[in-house]
Amino acid sequence: MTRRSIPKAFLALMLMLVLVLAGCNDEKEGDSAAEDELISIEDFNQVKTNEGEAIEGGTLNFGLVSDTAFEGTLNYNFYSGNPDVQIIDWFSESLLTMDENYAYTQDGAATFEVDEDNHSITFTINENLNWHDGEPVTAEDWAYAYEVVGHPDYDGVRYTQSLSSVEGMPEYHKGETDEISGIEIIDEKTIKITYHEFTPSLLAGGIWAYPLAKHIFEDIPIEDMASSDAVRTEPIGYGPFKVESIVPGESVTMVKNEDYWRGEPKLDGVTVRVINPNVVVQSLQTGDIDAVSTFPTEQYKDNQDMSNVEFLGGIDTAYTYIGFKLGKIEDGEVVPDPDAKMADVNLRRAMWYAVDNDAVGTKFYDGLRWNATTLTPPSHPDYHDATIEAPTYDPKQANEILDEAGYIDVDEDGFREDQDGNELVINFASMSGGDTAEPIAQYYMQAWKEVGLNVQLLDGRLQEFNTFYDRVEADDPEIDIYQGAWGVGADVDPSGLYGRTAAFNYPRYASEENDRLLKEGLSEEAFDQEYRQEVYSEWQQLMVDEIPVFPTVYRAILIPVNNRVQNYAYNFTTTGVYRYEIAVTQEEPFEADEITPVEEETGEEAAE
Repeated sequence: MTRRSIPKAFLALMLMLVLVLAGCNDEKEGDSAAEDELISIEDFNQVKTNEGEAIEGGTLNFGLVSDTAFEGTLNYNFYSGNPDVQIIDWFSESLLTMDENYAYTQDGAATFEVDEDNHSITFTINENLNWHDGEPVTAEDWAYAYEVVGHPDYDGVRYTQSLSSVEGMPEYHKGETDEISGIEIIDEKTIKITYHEFTPSLLAGGIWAYPLAKHIFEDIPIEDMASSDAVRTEPIGYGPFKVESIVPGESVTMVKNEDYWRGEPKLDGVTVRVINPNVVVQSLQTGDIDAVSTFPTEQYKDNQDMSNVEFLGGIDTAYTYIGFKLGKIEDGEVVPDPDAKMADVNLRRAMWYAVDNDAVGTKFYDGLRWNATTLTPPSHPDYHDATIEAPTYDPKQANEILDEAGYIDVDEDGFREDQDGNELVINFASMSGGDTAEPIAQYYMQAWKEVGLNVQLLDGRLQEFNTFYDRVEADDPEIDIYQGAWGVGADVDPSGLYGRTAAFNYPRYASEENDRLLKEGLSEEAFDQEYRQEVYSEWQQLMVDEIPVFPTVYRAILIPVNNRVQNYAYNFTTTGVYRYEIAVTQEEPFEADEITPVEEETGEEAAE
């Protein structure tokens, strides 16, 4: 494999980056001018300001911001990546809605009654809720989703703690029985679910509320469902829009669902198209797209005055993090490897101290990302423990930890050897993305180099989204550490990401103390919010102490929306604004007063 040449312009950029970040700490206390330029997420609305009068019909062009094609697993029960769910949300939806605190409400397509004494919940599906082909959405469809996701032949990632807490589900999942005893179909539109573990997570986003159209899927073998036409080319839902056509990996065209249970949508249709992060600004300025899945925050400051859009925003439920490979997953359970390259917590702690995440957030994102401390982000203020002291940038401390732990530069080549005196090369996997993906990855490697650690980019390059997760999920032995991002979801229960049997436990971390805290957070005692807060505060501290991963930055989400669009929300899950209400005031989007030209690549840059 021939190594690619690096353009001089990129080398200059990297030199500038290192110098800028190295000097950040000198500016933190005294540079008030720099602080004044930082942007606060609190300054953004969450719902679009409506201007003018809506017309009848019209179509919306939605940009799915990604530098890779979407996978195309277009069903809630089978998808794994965020790009796919960004598409699914337009033509289907959860049967249950939430309020701003991520608690279930009675405003969704299903209402419910809770019987705490008997650990059961009875759900009633709206009489007017039909699949796009006209068939009613039934209690049997909802039960069928549980039967498929919980089946031994199911190989997706949606079998979570909340599903396993259904009475009889563990036995069904193991193939010991053909029925799930805790699911009872009362009539066509009513289903009762009984739980052997009745946890506080259930009413905070923990109920699997995504039925599966049994009349379509029942003749498809479970192991073939995710790759079937019913998922890939002819997906069906019951949302405000229905899929008309798909260009695989590129776009999905939808038309309105006139039979939508809330009422006929105001738009005639929606087109979702993949938009590369590098051309988002130009696509918005020209009106090529009306709104996007997310706007690259590093580009906001230079484009905040874009005349034809309004920027909506809020605190993301996600965080970016550095993960350490500590074991493997075998037969559905994490098996830690005490001999893993990154098994020493001192090495992991030193790597946390070595990086300046405040500087990354300030210099790349103008304050729209900021230093992260715990694995429960501030999007959930009732549970985020801001009092926990996590490692912050201190290269002196990093060096001292490594010295004391026995990582010494034996051959004096500038890099430390491991504790046995052997060469230590740490392979780092990071995803491709917008303009900042490469410089940030390079900065982290440079920061680790400054404390004597030889960290190399996996294969010498960034990995595209699908390849990255394929290799991380498969526990590729070439990966020692990786940079990823996780969302905590509606509920703060972390067992779906860090539990011993969680498919998404990519670091493959497990400990008895972690098991205990995750169990206590889901106990009956945890229905007392103060008790649950204490448990998850302990868990956040445990993660700071044991460091299977460390968070780098918390994130703001910005959503620019064309001025012709009405009734658009930053978050359609919690704001009480729904997609069927979206309207436009004119047929064509507004264009910006000034349009930034797309720079043409020439010479050495074009060759790259």
